[in-house]
Amino acid sequence: MSLPDLSALVQEGARLSVRATPKARRNAIEQGDPLRIWVTAPPDNGRANEAIRKLLAKALGIAPSRLTLLRGQTSRDKLFQVD
Repeated sequence: MSLPDLSALVQEGARLSVRATPKARRNAIEQGDPLRIWVTAPPDNGRANEAIRKLLAKALGIAPSRLTLLRGQTSRDKLFQVD
């Protein structure tokens, strides 16, 4: 699996719109607005949100702890902020 290089999006306070698909066949990210992210994790107990955060952080080249989920805990449309 190759992730796109999203390091150009990393700025303090930057907000990233994400359209998530949990329980997908593979983990992947597609560039666009919003970013499309597929993860294999199921959406229960926040497992998909955590998988999305880790995958997005890896593509951005930052630590997962620098990403905060601002909106969309239970929705497919999410908003993350770079801290």
